[in-house]
Amino acid sequence: MKYAGILRIGFKLLVNDKAKFSALLIGITFSVFLMMQMTAMFAGILNRAYSTVTNIGATMWVMDPAVNTPTSTIPLPDYLLDAVRSMDEVSYAVPIFIGGAQVRLDSGTYQSVSVIGLDDSSLFGRPELEEGHIEDIYADNAFIMVHDAEFSKLENPKVGTSFELNDHRGTIVAIAKVAASGLTGVPTLYTTYRRAIEYIPTTRFTVSYILLQPKNTEDVASIQKQVDQLGYVALTKDEFNQHITHFYIYQTGVGVNILMMTIISFLVGLSISGQTFYTFILENLDKFAALKAIGAKGRELIYMILFMATFTAMTGYGLGIGLVTLMISIARSNVPNYAAIITFWNLGLAFGMVLLIAGVSSYVGIRKVLRIEPFDIFRG
Repeated sequence: MKYAGILRIGFKLLVNDKAKFSALLIGITFSVFLMMQMTAMFAGILNRAYSTVTNIGATMWVMDPAVNTPTSTIPLPDYLLDAVRSMDEVSYAVPIFIGGAQVRLDSGTYQSVSVIGLDDSSLFGRPELEEGHIEDIYADNAFIMVHDAEFSKLENPKVGTSFELNDHRGTIVAIAKVAASGLTGVPTLYTTYRRAIEYIPTTRFTVSYILLQPKNTEDVASIQKQVDQLGYVALTKDEFNQHITHFYIYQTGVGVNILMMTIISFLVGLSISGQTFYTFILENLDKFAALKAIGAKGRELIYMILFMATFTAMTGYGLGIGLVTLMISIARSNVPNYAAIITFWNLGLAFGMVLLIAGVSSYVGIRKVLRIEPFDIFRG
């Protein structure tokens, strides 16, 4: 390569100064670790917030315009279900009930639970079972228990375990697994829609959401327009998730706090790496002057400094990602409901921040190196 020699010299200059190189790596690694940890926590919170939408799997959701999250339901009038079913663009539409209750366990303790009532005819949105048969949900007092991080809060029930819910007897007939655990920190029970509204006190209206399947993808806009004319909203799965994200970012303190911590983490890395890299350049000005004296061009020195800053940044990035991955893995193996997850977008965000740190550090060094004159250095 044309610049291989000059880059090799830059690499040796960098790694031979072990103290400065270590300080640079520690600063960037710590910055990446904090940024990744904060954004991974936020991604985990959103993943938990999406859990109901993810687990039910409906293509479209009809809801009250004031709904912000799947668990903050506002009951819909019965006529709305008939109106949606009568639309030519709708293949089918079913009601679903989502609510909360207190159950009394055999030990005498009480535990809050989330209850999801599935349409009696289709059982649309039913979870995948680990144990038992889905047909058993039609048995008297039947409930399906979700085996997730909150499973132990119901004292690790088995098929046949009974409990009491609002003076009604409930029996676990199956154990299910879901794609994502909930955010509220309570166990989840599935049953039929009619049993759910019978066991749990409700308002005059009992439909939490209407789940529908359009006949074609092109029909989505038409369905949304017709539902809007009725005074309600119809959102696709992705739109509902975006709505939830918007709520947590802009209407709660979660998004702002995560953003502030991410910015602080970035500034920590920038200040440490920028100052250390600048000190490194100052201590090696004589070497850069010598390179200039023997004919190194300004462009070659720029490439050298860019290489040094980028190499350090990428090494620190890799170490930071490895460290946060290790920590999350250990935490999730010891804390079942630990929410943090690593996604492509927070990897990309941290990568972009690291590149910015490398760019600023390079700029500081380049300005100093390009101004030096070999004669001034050697004369001093």
